[in-house]
Amino acid sequence: MSHLPIAPDAPWLAPLAGFSDLPFRLLCRELGAAVAVTEMVSAKGLFYDSRNTRRLLDTCPADSPLVVQLFGAEPDPLARAAASLAGTGYTYFDLNCGCSVRKVVKTRAGAALLSAPDRLVACAAAMVQVAGPGRVGVKLRLGPKPPARVDLEVAGRLAEAGVAWLTLHPRYASQGFAGVADHDALAAFVAASPVPVLASGDLMSAADGQRVLAHTGASGVMYARGAMADPRIFAHHAARYPGAAALPGPVPPVCEVIRRHAALCREYADDRQALLRMRTAVPRYLRDLPGCRALRARLCRVDSWEELGQIIDEAEGLSHAPTPVAGEMS
Repeated sequence: MSHLPIAPDAPWLAPLAGFSDLPFRLLCRELGAAVAVTEMVSAKGLFYDSRNTRRLLDTCPADSPLVVQLFGAEPDPLARAAASLAGTGYTYFDLNCGCSVRKVVKTRAGAALLSAPDRLVACAAAMVQVAGPGRVGVKLRLGPKPPARVDLEVAGRLAEAGVAWLTLHPRYASQGFAGVADHDALAAFVAASPVPVLASGDLMSAADGQRVLAHTGASGVMYARGAMADPRIFAHHAARYPGAAALPGPVPPVCEVIRRHAALCREYADDRQALLRMRTAVPRYLRDLPGCRALRARLCRVDSWEELGQIIDEAEGLSHAPTPVAGEMS
């Protein structure tokens, strides 16, 4: 049994390579995310004292509960990584079995584990042995590529190994994000699993999340691209469930969300890399704001926090501008 909140009214933030750093996780938590997962961390990379690997693990007391997602190909390095992290205060872990990036798959990690269920189960079991019961999950895809699909029995085997929750993105690894997530396959996986299953894949709005929960019987949802497009998805999700923890105030407008994201970046990761991440994030947040195409183009070249603030002020002006009356001269 998991010690983490897994319920329809407790949405999770997915591990997002290049995105779910500490500032973004804190932003999503403030907007209602019940649990956040780190970007995937190389089990072997931990032992090379890689600055980039350690950066992925940056955290603070407000960043809780936190799940560290590890990737690796063999039980021993994964167990040693989990043991090392547990020794420094990290509590919860997830095994990545879905990444199809070539440099990961060629090491037999990520989605490559889908083709080796015995090794997959052994890797998860090794992590459980170190972390303890209720503290390890596994994130899966349907299989490596059609028609090779992970046997439904793997859910039971992982449960027997002590895995406390599973997440399924119901696409094949080879699909990336192409096509449509197979939520019927997700429903079958949920029915076969003795442990809670989090739904993932094509959850672009809170309405999508609620619909998929109802359709599949999943225990909870994990938002990925939907959260990247608008972190307020967590607040909108909670509003659909009467028992969910509500925000202390109204859901903030998008420009306030951007300012808060920038403030968190400046507090916890004030460097060139953080600003570059905002170049990618903010145009997504503003995608539905009328008249801001030119602003989005400028955002892709923004070179300072001050310039970012100026652009957001302009975007806020656009959001408050009256809608032109049909037939009126512009």
